[in-house]
Amino acid sequence: MSSQAIIFSGVAVYMVLMIVIGALAARKTQTADDFMVSGRRMPFWICTATLVATWFGGGPMVGVAGQAYNEGMLGVIADPFGSTLVLVIMGLFFARIMRRLKLRTFVEVFNQRYGTTAASVAAVASIMSSVGWTAGMLVAFGYVLQVLTGIPLEIGIVAGAVIVFIYTMAGGMWAVAITDFVQMGIIAIGLVVLFVVVISDLGGWAAVSARFPENALRILPLDNSPVTWLNYLRMWLIFGLADISSQSLIQRAMSSRSEQVAQNAFYASAVGYLTLGMIPVMLGIIAATSYPGIAEPNHVIATLALEHLHPVAMAVFVGALLAAIMSTTDSAMLSAASVFTVNLLPLIKPDASDRTRLWVTRLGIPVFGVVALVVGLKAKTVYQLVVDSNFAMLAIVVVPFVAGLWWEKANRAGVLASMVVGFVTLNLIYFLLPEMPADLLGMLAGLVTLLVVTPLTQKFDPPRPLQDCDGQPVAMRDRLGVLPLFRRV
Repeated sequence: MSSQAIIFSGVAVYMVLMIVIGALAARKTQTADDFMVSGRRMPFWICTATLVATWFGGGPMVGVAGQAYNEGMLGVIADPFGSTLVLVIMGLFFARIMRRLKLRTFVEVFNQRYGTTAASVAAVASIMSSVGWTAGMLVAFGYVLQVLTGIPLEIGIVAGAVIVFIYTMAGGMWAVAITDFVQMGIIAIGLVVLFVVVISDLGGWAAVSARFPENALRILPLDNSPVTWLNYLRMWLIFGLADISSQSLIQRAMSSRSEQVAQNAFYASAVGYLTLGMIPVMLGIIAATSYPGIAEPNHVIATLALEHLHPVAMAVFVGALLAAIMSTTDSAMLSAASVFTVNLLPLIKPDASDRTRLWVTRLGIPVFGVVALVVGLKAKTVYQLVVDSNFAMLAIVVVPFVAGLWWEKANRAGVLASMVVGFVTLNLIYFLLPEMPADLLGMLAGLVTLLVVTPLTQKFDPPRPLQDCDGQPVAMRDRLGVLPLFRRV
C-alpha cells in the first residue's frame, strides 16, 4: 500500500470507531439529564480523561505549535499555561460546589441568583464561545487532512463536522466521555512517539536545544510598557479566568460521581494537560530552527510528522491529531446545545417535556455546528479563533458567575449593572483603543461596578439564595477542593 493509502485507511478505521462508540453510548441515554450530564455517574478515570481531551484539542495540536513556531514560548501563554491554570482553579474553588448543586449548566446559577435577563445574557455569551471553539477545531481538522492527505481545506472542515455531529447526537455526554477516553490514549501515544522520533532524527536534545533562538523559552515580556503587560495579563486570564464559567468544564464536574471525583479529576487533568501540552510547544520551537521555511504555521505538526514518521506510525499519528480535534469539538457543540435547551428553550416553551428537551438538545448539536462551520470556513484560523471565542465570557460573564457562588450579597441590580458596564467598556476599548485588551478591561470595569452597586441596592433588591436542582438551599461550607486525593470519603 502507498503511504497515502495507509493514512486514509487509518483515518477511516478511526472515524468508524468513533461512530460505533457513539451508537453504543446511546443505549445509556434515555433522558435529557442522561444526555447532558451522563446520569452523574462518571468515575474518576473517565472524568480525568475527558477533561484533558476536551481541553487538549486542535488548539495545542495545531494552533499552539504554530504560535510557538512564530513567537516561541511567549506566544503560547494563553494555552497551555492559562489553560492549566483554570483547571487548578476549578478544582480548588468550584468543582465541589458545582457538583453539589446538581445542575445541568452554569447558567442556572445566574437564573437562580439574578433572574432571567442575566441568565439569558450569560447563555448567549456561552453559546457564542462554544461556537467559536468549534469553528477553530473544525479549521484545525481541515488543515490536518489537507497537509496529510491532500484533501482541500473546505472539504476536510465539512467532513470533520459531519463525523462529530453523528456520534455526539447519538450518545451525548456519555458518548463524548467514552470517545474522549479512547482519544486521550491515542493523543498521548501519538505525541510522545513524534517527539521522541523528531529529537532522535535531529541529533538528540543537546543538539536541538543548542539551536534555539535566544529568547525562545522566555515567558516574560521583553517590553515593560503598560500596554504590553496588560496584554500579557490578558493572555493568562483569557483561559485561566474566563473559562471558570466554561460549560465544557463545568459539565464534567456536574457529571462526576461525587464531589471528590470532581475535585481530583481537575487536579489530575491539570498535570496531564501541562505535560502533554508542552510537547506541541517544544515541537513548534524545534521546527522554527530546523524547518524555517514553513509558510503556514498551522501545518507545523503535520509537516514534522510527514518528515519523520513511517507511514504506519503516521496513520496512528493522524488518528492522534484527529482525536485531539474531535475531543474538543464534540464537547463544545454539546455545551452550546445544553445551554440552549436548559436556559433558553423555557423562554420559548416553558412546559417542554423531557422527551422534547432531549430532542432539542440533540438537534441543537448540528444547528450550532453548522453556524460554527460557516465561521470556520470564513476565518480559516485556529489559535486566534479559539482565544477570541472567550471575548465576551471574560468581559461580561465570569465576574457575576464567581460572585454568584462566593458572595452571598451579590444581587440582580449589581450584576446587571456589571454586565452593562462590562459590555460597553469592551466595545469602546475594542473600537477606540484596539491595542489594549478590551475584554480584560471590560472585566475590570464590571468588577468595580459590581462592588459599588451591590451594597447600594441591598434594601430594594435583596440577594437570592443559591439552590440545588430540587430547589433546596445549598450548604456553602466546605467548598474548597481540599478533600483527600487518594482516600475515598
